[in-house]
Amino acid sequence: MNAVDGSVVQLRAGGTSIIALVDAGRLPRIVHWGADLGELDDAALSAIVLSALPAVGDSAVSYPQPVPVLPQLAEGWLGRPGLSGSSDGTRWAPKFGAASTSVETRDGGQILRCDAVDAEYGLSLSIEIEVLASGLARQRATLVNERGESYRVDGLELAFPVPVTATEVLDFTGRWSLEKVPQRRPFHIGAWLRESRGGKPGLEHTMLLAAGEAGFGFQSGAVWAVHLGWSGNQVLAAERMPSGVQHLSAGEIILPGEVTLAAGERYTSPWLYGSWGNGLDELAGRFHNEIRSWPQHPSSPRPVILNTWEAVYFNHDLATLSALAEKGAALGVERFVVDDGWFLGRRSDRTSLGDWTVDPAVWPMGLEPLAQRVRELGMEFGLWFEPEMINLDSELARTHPEWIFDAGHGAGIPSRYQHVLDLGHEGAYAHVRDAMFALVGALDIAYIKWDHNRYLLDAGHSPSGRPGARVQTLQAYRLMAELKQAFPGLEIESCASGGGRIDLGVLAHTDRVWPSDCNDPHERLEIQRWTGLMVPPEYQGTHIGAAESHTTHRIHPLDYRAEKALWGHLGVELNLLEEDEATLATVGSWIAFHREHRGLLHSGRVVHADLPNAATRLQGVVARDGAEALYAFSVTERPANWPPGRVTLPGLDGERSYRVSAVFPGTPLPEGAVVPPWLWSGVTLPGRVLGTIGIEAPSLDPDTSMLFHVTAVDA
Repeated sequence: MNAVDGSVVQLRAGGTSIIALVDAGRLPRIVHWGADLGELDDAALSAIVLSALPAVGDSAVSYPQPVPVLPQLAEGWLGRPGLSGSSDGTRWAPKFGAASTSVETRDGGQILRCDAVDAEYGLSLSIEIEVLASGLARQRATLVNERGESYRVDGLELAFPVPVTATEVLDFTGRWSLEKVPQRRPFHIGAWLRESRGGKPGLEHTMLLAAGEAGFGFQSGAVWAVHLGWSGNQVLAAERMPSGVQHLSAGEIILPGEVTLAAGERYTSPWLYGSWGNGLDELAGRFHNEIRSWPQHPSSPRPVILNTWEAVYFNHDLATLSALAEKGAALGVERFVVDDGWFLGRRSDRTSLGDWTVDPAVWPMGLEPLAQRVRELGMEFGLWFEPEMINLDSELARTHPEWIFDAGHGAGIPSRYQHVLDLGHEGAYAHVRDAMFALVGALDIAYIKWDHNRYLLDAGHSPSGRPGARVQTLQAYRLMAELKQAFPGLEIESCASGGGRIDLGVLAHTDRVWPSDCNDPHERLEIQRWTGLMVPPEYQGTHIGAAESHTTHRIHPLDYRAEKALWGHLGVELNLLEEDEATLATVGSWIAFHREHRGLLHSGRVVHADLPNAATRLQGVVARDGAEALYAFSVTERPANWPPGRVTLPGLDGERSYRVSAVFPGTPLPEGAVVPPWLWSGVTLPGRVLGTIGIEAPSLDPDTSMLFHVTAVDA
């Protein structure tokens, strides 16, 4: 710990520094968050703080101040308060003081702990600010009600400051089958809020809220971003004060009465994560490094999946799915997943959710013969569930209508003919848990696709009708944790109509996310690269879909569909029983290529080139030791200028030389391609040349791509 008279602390790890002012018994105020400033002595720390303090005239309220991690009205903060709550209208403007701080080193990072009290209100507060070994920062707060009267928490938002050079805000919107659509705006005075109130982050939610230098890209421009590690209702805010002070904050949206603290009770906020970088790739790399450091990060190669959904939908029978499994195994598939349609009466999406019993009309001998056949073929067996949902047309709804969320007006508006099963009822929780435990145990299930297709809108817990969304999130975490504990090695995918529940809260319990229900490669290129700002490739499910997309009805060549699926946890969602031998052979070639290179794809640094031509993309993965890389150059629409010109290959070691070769796992050359001379024989150049001036790109038709394999010549 660096300290100046106990008033300044510096945290350093993973290329990140936080310098916080902790003087006068106040809560920490972050003076700097971003690039590592190196080891600073007491004089330097004192000078940094001194140089950061503003000139103050007759009122500290209207002048700049170092951003407190928990802004307080009583300290002159005119923006969004960090803590909102009251005791029936009193104790509503807290002022925490008498703060004590300590710093410790843990797991290669450093953590600042601060304990403070509001003696007049009878509240105590503990804040943790941590710089992890990955360079990711995070903070959370725990509030304790020390007084006899209850205290209702309405919101608790923590904040990270961003400098005045961050003049542009990036966030995301979206909808079903079109997630993570970027949008940019100037960082104006005021607050830019992104709220999610559907009981999960949602398809339209931003995942990250970023602010950076104007025009920041993947390789250039300083940028900072925050993310809330929580799978329920939440708010993210970018706020700039008239004084010029600006910050990024986030917190759980707490519905009325969801958190009411009796004497001695506590509330702990979700972790607020912060990352920064010179360009978005560096920012994303800190998230990737952190997730890959988790003890539960998958250590085995990510098995290639065959999922039955777009292949057969609800049309299940033993002969068809056994034949499909046999076709998949012959192509190199390693995990066979039976999607929706296997349980009692489930012939469409209108019925049976909650009745987690294998349908004897379709499976007279149960799923055991199929699971056994899958394992005989050398594959793992997986199964789809939607544990938090219920159809009104189900035995469960008829038996326990009180287990359906109801805020006082009945079950509410259906979505996809379904409602939400209130897991806050211990009976409902036990019903789902016991059914899942029985099937996972009996079938030796290795993988669960966990879906979540309806928002929690009027999610009232019966019979009171009080909000139950927060408890539902905690119960989902609990069930995932119980499954993992009971069945070591079981993997779970988080799917919520596609990418509707992707956050570090659910990722702590799962092994894969489904970025989108859209397998159209034109859309997937963008969805995957923006999801990748937080989620590393090995966690992103990426499937080869049908020639005609089931969501957009575009038609794409197999090589483009397969290439876009290459960059994550590969899967196949084709009906292999209807494909010709040439198609099967090409799919098998792509699977073999993926399996050959997945060690690189699932451990390397993800990079993107900032190309001047908006119709082109270049993405890649570079090995940690710099010895190898794989890139894809894609054309997404017809460019105004032709040929597309040079593209740079970022991320390589500038002091090493590399051999660049085009590789063709499927068709030798995309139809209509016109290639530059270097491509026929390959080219060898220093990494600094490839990263600075690059190579001439091939001229491709829209929605086609080409792969470049790059190897260090001294490797």
